Amino acid sequence: MGCCYSSSSGEVPQHRAHQNHREGDPPLTKFSFSDLNMATENFNLKNIVSESIGESSNVVYKGRLQNRGLVAIKKFNNMTWPNPKTFVEEAHRVWGLKHKSLVNLIGYCCDGEKRLLVAEFMPNDTLAKHLFHRKNQTMTWEMRLKAAYSTAEALDYCSSAGFASYNSLSAYSILFDENGDACLSCFGLMKEINNDQRTTGNRFSIISLYYYYSYVNPESVMFRFGTILMDLLSGKPIPPSHAHDMIHGKDIVELIDPNLKGNFSADEATIVLKLASRCLQYEDIESINTKDIVTTLETLQTKTDAPSYAMLEMVNQRDLSWNKLSPLGKACLRMDLTAIHKILVIAGYADDKEVIEFSFEEWMEEVKDIQEVRKHGDQAFLEQDFETAINCYSQFIDSRRTVYPSVYARRCLCYLFCNQREGALRDGMTAQSVFPDWPTAFYLQSVALSKFNMIPESADTLEEATLLEAKRQHRKQNS
Repeated sequence: MGCCYSSSSGEVPQHRAHQNHREGDPPLTKFSFSDLNMATENFNLKNIVSESIGESSNVVYKGRLQNRGLVAIKKFNNMTWPNPKTFVEEAHRVWGLKHKSLVNLIGYCCDGEKRLLVAEFMPNDTLAKHLFHRKNQTMTWEMRLKAAYSTAEALDYCSSAGFASYNSLSAYSILFDENGDACLSCFGLMKEINNDQRTTGNRFSIISLYYYYSYVNPESVMFRFGTILMDLLSGKPIPPSHAHDMIHGKDIVELIDPNLKGNFSADEATIVLKLASRCLQYEDIESINTKDIVTTLETLQTKTDAPSYAMLEMVNQRDLSWNKLSPLGKACLRMDLTAIHKILVIAGYADDKEVIEFSFEEWMEEVKDIQEVRKHGDQAFLEQDFETAINCYSQFIDSRRTVYPSVYARRCLCYLFCNQREGALRDGMTAQSVFPDWPTAFYLQSVALSKFNMIPESADTLEEATLLEAKRQHRKQNS
């Protein structure tokens, strides 16, 4: 589970629909608000998975439903759908869409003024997360092309099915399933803006362009897809209102993501740049459509046999089992605090080198002022004097701007030994926020959650830790 958007799954559908709606497909389920409230722990902030600023009024949560496992739940602003009949009819229309690159809608809630949608849960984060928020893991060029192609296929399918518009299309709308394949969120297909709010005509002034990207119509979908192509090229989040200016007068060398370190085809990147430019041509926006985009991107799919999870540098979840848990994972599964303690003592602070960079001045300050306090805490931790260790580590944390994640991990375990579960969970989550891909932070959170008797959540978090650890081993073996 963790405190961020989940990077692994709990229970997810093993077979996603690849065809149009068929007679045997599960019916669209009507949920009560109390069901969804319980599934999200009263819509707890820790379960928010939506990261897009533009979606702040329509938040997406991770939830767990009985007999259905993990789901994504979108909670709309109360003013978005004043007519309940229209909302239900639109939900049924979206549910009828079935494509391998489109997230399936499975239910809705229309309870009083409350409007919510329920979709299958995508366990491997958003395109935005992989592109913008992973410091030590750059998305490969081939995977970027594959994600663009899958998204274009989904948009083309939706357009041919009568859904030419999409709300706030962005890198946050593209998610990765259990196999690492890119899927377009179905939530954006619900019409939230009236047709009469769309821009008119094919020519725009500079001022109207600034507002144009936020309107919902087929042309704005093309414009926003061009922005996504710019995101994929640059590895940076490009505001739609600035995308056209960024592309003007620049060549591929100036725009390409430096984190790719030359591992891309200049010819392919130039084709993507030209395609993005066509999508962003507001003076002749109707000169390109989804079929043109699919046709162009299809020619760039040169690694069709490579599985997505390998290209995304993730581990196929089907290859994981509890038998493959590391010693730390097994100790956490057994709730063996003594074994966890021994492992953390041996590990020391080696993992912190991945996220902590010290300037000379910071190093001198540490030597002069506070290093001895941490050493005193480490000695108390070694001797299992956990109350003293808590006091020393707390003093160290309060005195430093930059703190090792291992200090939080050690204090977390001290809290567990002292039966202070709130402090333990807080430190586990803080360690994760400092070091988002650190398995140890998730392992310790799983133990703390068990102390709260939150067994399903503990199991989810333990599995996340296992996946993260497997990914680390995968990277080491291929480095």
